[in-house]
Amino acid sequence: MSSLASSPPSSSSASSSSSLPPSPTSPSASPSLATDGSAKNAAESDHATLSAVPAWPDTHALYERFAALVNQPMRPIRPDAMPKVLRWFDEHCAGSKRLAERAATVIPGGVQHNLAFNHPFPLAIAQARGAHLTDVDGNRYIDFLQAGGPTLLGSNPPAVREAVQALLEDCGPVTGLLHAYEVQLAERVCRHMPGVEMLRMLGSGTEAVMGAVRLARTFTRRQRVIKIGGAYHGWSDQLVYGMRLPKTGRMEATGIPRGATAHTQECLPNDPEALRRLLRWNRLRGGTAAVLLEPFGPESGTRPVHREFNAQVRALCDEFGALLIFDEVVTGFRAGLGGAQAYFGVTPDLTVLGKCLTGGYPMAGAIGGKREIMMSLVGGIGTTSRRAFVGGTLSANPLSCVAGYHALLEAERTNAPGVAARAGERLRRGLEEIIGRRGLPYVAYNIGSIVHLQTSGVLLLDTSSLWKLFRLKDEARRRKHMMEEMGAAFTAHGLISVAGSRLYTSLADTDEVIDDALNRFDDVMALT
Repeated sequence: MSSLASSPPSSSSASSSSSLPPSPTSPSASPSLATDGSAKNAAESDHATLSAVPAWPDTHALYERFAALVNQPMRPIRPDAMPKVLRWFDEHCAGSKRLAERAATVIPGGVQHNLAFNHPFPLAIAQARGAHLTDVDGNRYIDFLQAGGPTLLGSNPPAVREAVQALLEDCGPVTGLLHAYEVQLAERVCRHMPGVEMLRMLGSGTEAVMGAVRLARTFTRRQRVIKIGGAYHGWSDQLVYGMRLPKTGRMEATGIPRGATAHTQECLPNDPEALRRLLRWNRLRGGTAAVLLEPFGPESGTRPVHREFNAQVRALCDEFGALLIFDEVVTGFRAGLGGAQAYFGVTPDLTVLGKCLTGGYPMAGAIGGKREIMMSLVGGIGTTSRRAFVGGTLSANPLSCVAGYHALLEAERTNAPGVAARAGERLRRGLEEIIGRRGLPYVAYNIGSIVHLQTSGVLLLDTSSLWKLFRLKDEARRRKHMMEEMGAAFTAHGLISVAGSRLYTSLADTDEVIDDALNRFDDVMALT
């Protein structure tokens, strides 16, 4: 839109097609409901050959483009256009605004988690289906948030929902005892992921990371854990350290005693020699229990690793006797059903899974790994074996396990990782065309179904020393505000993203959905 339309996001912009395409669950958009059986079979055959990560990006070229982005003036939404963006929320999101105001009186900051934050106020969603979200005011959006990544099948897929409803009729959400679905889900994960011989489910990704670190320390009898800086591994005391921006240490560790992070260290991504030096230094002081990383790079590849980095870390862990922990909370099935470990051919000692494990249903977390290590998590009261204690009454509850099992079955049947990656490729190519045509400094790239759109570059700033961090504090604040404004402009044009800078595609994203989204992105970039 050259200016914001007066209608909700579900209606078209001046340069877009006349309306959104049918929902992917409707007969005209879903191959599974097509009347032509041969067309259906051909589409399914085509989907089966799609790769979840068709190509690894040229990371050296990307880092040159990142540097160019942060070393030139920002290109935010124009000052004359931003008031129109904000006015759209006042005119079309009155119901969300009222709920946000009520929430602020009983919920600190008005939101329960960071994903729900939206400038200028949180949106209240009434319906999630396939590739779309609808808010309480009836505005319909293309959903590239996908709950932060786990809904690889799209939102609320019928195959999973129907299985969950059937279980609730017979069993209810929790019994406190063993259920067949927890065994079937564990078997499915062990079948797909090379590094997972046994699986222990927990309540969240944060819990799983806590347990994995405890398990590594128990097994190795060492204390120090090295994380790759800039990654988010949950909010446990020991890992609120070097989050989002590398080398920031305890910057966000308010309320956390220094002793809690005394054995947590960080190393810059893509610097195996620095990691070697740290491992060598630790060896003189008792050794390293584990190296913890996101295999695509911190923040789902916001700082992508070089193609060979994971193998280099694996070799260093072997050399120094440390365990390698892959945090596959996002990559778990987006990188393919075998995870990033299968894609890279690098087998970690321990794997952390989170919200991806249950397809977006709650109580989703797990530690997977080699049998000899995992047996230190043996359950039971009063066991005499040396074990790492973990627990959770609602862990591996029937509701979460039935959802996870059927989500994996559906992902297998449809090759959801490959189909979502194809959508990600189409979206990235379109964004690059828009950026080039409009002469913008922005950087778009994708790793399969994880698409990054760097407009402000706030998470790309060089914070490798305290001096640089101090010097960049004001600039980081300005760039963060620009990112929030871009996110608001995307939302006002019917696009829900992760903080205006990350886009998760799903099985539900047809070519029509992606092309409609690109028209909307073009309209936003016309406002810069």
